[in-house]
Amino acid sequence: MKKFYTLFFLLPAFISIYAQDARELLYNFEILKPDHADKPKVEGFAKDRIQEKPGRGLIAFFNAKDRSVYLSWRLLQTDSGDIAFDVYRGAGKGGDKLNKKPITATTDFLYRNASLKENDVYWVVPILKGKKSISSERVEAISQPSPEKPPYVSIPLQEGVAPGRRRLGIGDLNGDGKFDFVLIQPNVSKDPGFKPDSSKVTYKIEAYLHDGTFLWRNDLGDGIEPGVWYSPFIVYDLDGDGKAEIAVKTAPTGIRDADGCVYEGEEWISIWDGMTGKEITKADWPERSPRLGDYNRQNRNQLGVAYLDGKTPCLIVARGTYKAMFVDAYQFTEGKLTKLWHWDGDEENPVVRSQGAHIMLVADVDEDGRDEIILGSAVLDDNGTLLWSAGLGHPDKVFVTDIDPSRPGMEIFLAVEALHDQDGLGICLRDAKTGELVWKIGRPTIHVGSGMVADIIAEKPGLECFATEDPKGHRAMRIPGTDNKYLFDAKGNLIGTGENVPPTGDWVWWDGDKLREYIRRTRGQKGFSVAKYRYEENDEIIQNGFEGQVVMVVDLYGDWREEIITALPGELRIYSTTIPAKDRRVTLLQDNTYRQTITVRTMGYQQPAVPSFYLGE
Repeated sequence: MKKFYTLFFLLPAFISIYAQDARELLYNFEILKPDHADKPKVEGFAKDRIQEKPGRGLIAFFNAKDRSVYLSWRLLQTDSGDIAFDVYRGAGKGGDKLNKKPITATTDFLYRNASLKENDVYWVVPILKGKKSISSERVEAISQPSPEKPPYVSIPLQEGVAPGRRRLGIGDLNGDGKFDFVLIQPNVSKDPGFKPDSSKVTYKIEAYLHDGTFLWRNDLGDGIEPGVWYSPFIVYDLDGDGKAEIAVKTAPTGIRDADGCVYEGEEWISIWDGMTGKEITKADWPERSPRLGDYNRQNRNQLGVAYLDGKTPCLIVARGTYKAMFVDAYQFTEGKLTKLWHWDGDEENPVVRSQGAHIMLVADVDEDGRDEIILGSAVLDDNGTLLWSAGLGHPDKVFVTDIDPSRPGMEIFLAVEALHDQDGLGICLRDAKTGELVWKIGRPTIHVGSGMVADIIAEKPGLECFATEDPKGHRAMRIPGTDNKYLFDAKGNLIGTGENVPPTGDWVWWDGDKLREYIRRTRGQKGFSVAKYRYEENDEIIQNGFEGQVVMVVDLYGDWREEIITALPGELRIYSTTIPAKDRRVTLLQDNTYRQTITVRTMGYQQPAVPSFYLGE
């Protein structure tokens, strides 16, 4: 009776949020065995799996204080398990080997007491069964700015240009094995749920090679309002030619009204050539519909890439988060987009609505070699049908990985914005394959606004899960929020609250262990640091001196540990660790779940990428 009374009393407030359709209250129910007509499996154009082919990504940094050069490079999927490496330095064709024994434990090397000579370069040579293989590119050592500050690679941008947060994409545009950059500017962003932008600002997308060489700039025009939900784009090689394309929402005939809103006009998913920016082809974007709700909910657009047949990188185009949800899947080959399937949550049995998140994730959750699409509280199978829905409503954060290695397969951690004052499901862990509940917080939550998974306590098995509630609560329902914070172990035991809970922002694998560190900002101070969480102790700062706004954390260069990319006016800085490694593993960008999370960092709300496998102590 209490549950019914609460629901009835809040119905007018719910209607104000879910404008045009009070029935949205009825869509938060679990669907573990959907009853729908089956669809055929996708058979894409690729005969073999299309993969990015990065080079060694060798970097070298010179420390003037101790006259050392730190070198780091990638281990690749194609490398044999017994591969070793030699490191060379020289000028011209000749060179001196710097290591005494082949390097097998890590993919880094510290050259001590370095005798630097003009025009010196460094390179690594793979050794397999005693024989030399193809050497890496040759690189010069970059001088560390000071012993107290981390070294970085500087990428020059056009004068005054700085991408906004979540507005940078990476991909190999010219096929040379190096990651290039595509960004949106200027650094402004309006959310559809707030006052529209009437400034007449238009977004520009521009591309640079890995060294900062400027390629092109396209103006998205008035039809695309300046905000992350209006302007999704991704950078990925969709046709398997070794060069990345740009997939982007375009609206060339859209006209803004006096408030800056676009209510009508053509909407397209366009494919641009990565090197020229010229449009190759386009197809219809999922159309506006009264079923999506008001202007705010109409304008929730996302893109992604999934290997629906296990071989072909398919383009996923989505519209709708809070009410109706539409998804189209395409393949791009021979210069054309071909639709593979269309999914409409209203055509499922039972109907699926209101389950979308702020990010689209991809993982092979059922281990059939084909990717599934994690939309939020609902997961689509590779053939464009519902696999399962937790029915929790809109989650603010979703993570899919092997959180509890004692269980088979992956899990999905959900931090849910929707009110859960009765069932204790506002923070929970689900089996990624079946959707079955693994554990839940078991207490009321109002509006869980953020969350994270990471191994931060070495003594506890599995990844820790943590989340924070949003103090604003649900204003339209006149329900105040809380600032509660929760820290769980992988089994769901609550092991910390309040100040014992780490922040849920940017995290990075930076030092030599498999625990993850967080990016720490100090109020009133410029820049930021990298810190290690210490359970029930003071956290430890392990690196100071970073500058700029963080736009991405990604394993871009060197060994498996991550780089921190920041933006300053006219410059990208790519910071790398010089802490010696303790082990080696394949570059994280060759794990598809990690890579596709990086792919969609160009839109939505940011969250750290995690691989499909357990990465922890």
